[in-house]
Amino acid sequence: MVNSFKSLGISYKDSPLKIREQLALDESLTKKLLVFIRDFTKATDVLVLSTCNRTEIYYNHHDDLTDDMLKGLCLIRGVEYQEVVSYFRSYTKAEEAVERLFSVSLGLESQVVGDLQIINQVKNAYQWSADEDMAGPFLHRLMHTIFFTNKRVVQETPFRDGAASVSYATKELVEEIVTDIADPKILILGLGEIGYDVCKNLADSSFDVTITNRTLSKAEAIASECGFKVVPFDTAVEQMDKVNVVISSIAMDTPFITKETVAGLDMHSFKFFIDLSVPRSVELAVEEVHGALVYNIDNIQNKASEALDKRIAAIPDVKGIINEAMADFQDWSREMIVSPTIKKLKGALEEIRKEELARYLKDASEEEAEMAEKVTRSMMQKVMKLPVLQLKAACKRGEAETLIDVLNDLFDLEKQPSYVKK
Repeated sequence: MVNSFKSLGISYKDSPLKIREQLALDESLTKKLLVFIRDFTKATDVLVLSTCNRTEIYYNHHDDLTDDMLKGLCLIRGVEYQEVVSYFRSYTKAEEAVERLFSVSLGLESQVVGDLQIINQVKNAYQWSADEDMAGPFLHRLMHTIFFTNKRVVQETPFRDGAASVSYATKELVEEIVTDIADPKILILGLGEIGYDVCKNLADSSFDVTITNRTLSKAEAIASECGFKVVPFDTAVEQMDKVNVVISSIAMDTPFITKETVAGLDMHSFKFFIDLSVPRSVELAVEEVHGALVYNIDNIQNKASEALDKRIAAIPDVKGIINEAMADFQDWSREMIVSPTIKKLKGALEEIRKEELARYLKDASEEEAEMAEKVTRSMMQKVMKLPVLQLKAACKRGEAETLIDVLNDLFDLEKQPSYVKK
């Protein structure tokens, strides 16, 4: 494995939400940081991953650039370095940094184990890195290895099965209860942390979603982000009449949706109330109204807990798949070390071949020249085969440097530029 791969970052495990918010990056800011790193450091293979739970930077460089990276991040976000530096963790050993990226990408480090969204967030981060020409051969290979490993995890384990978070379990419940409804309409009341998470999970659905919140500006911002409609909070009861599903996460001491409220609604078809609030915001007696069905936080959490138990039980299998992928990637990474030597050796032999052909084929016919070209190319390939195999075998044994030194001395490869095929 390339020994210069490193990472640094913060996550929900070691930093409060207030700090993570200050250092969160959207696509535009992520690309600004990538440009800063490109312009002010010599780091390569740079990946910047920022979600609601983490902001992390991965890069290749022989020196530890934690301070440079963090200062660039703080500069772009307008944050004081001293206020956040203590929350950051660095991984300066390549194997640890690679393992970290595997674990994060596959959901082992997610707040909800096996998170379904993280792999797409990683794919976006990789695309942005490629957009700014900051993804080199090492990162390209690493990311595609991670994506292939993710497919194995999905196909071979139950690690991504079911809804392991309340918000995602809510989405799955909505999908179940509206199966027989054409063009279902949903109203979300309250946009605190859980209400916002539900919005994010429903953002990629085809449902007609309307949201409302006591603070209208917050509702408008989330509606813009998720592509939803927004209405004033004082029209909430009126909106209930127009929808099939009401999802409530309003923080109140007494229920906001009462039996009397629901009895006054148009109940010609079933209306579903999903109560995510503690204390409850949907009165238990609502179910006494014909056509009204209520699901509370316990129903949702039980669904999420069952899925979470299955995911936790699958963690050893996931780690086993990751270990296999990392071993394969490590073999490839070690071979990268000998790649320049192989190119130089090929260049040295090609130079000898061309010199000798030019020397002996001055008066040769076209047919003789073609035959000599074919024979000498074949000979060169056979001569190259054994050193290449021995170099790759030495890589796996961790002994490549010794063989590289021998080949350098035999063919004076230090003076030989890397051979580039034209």
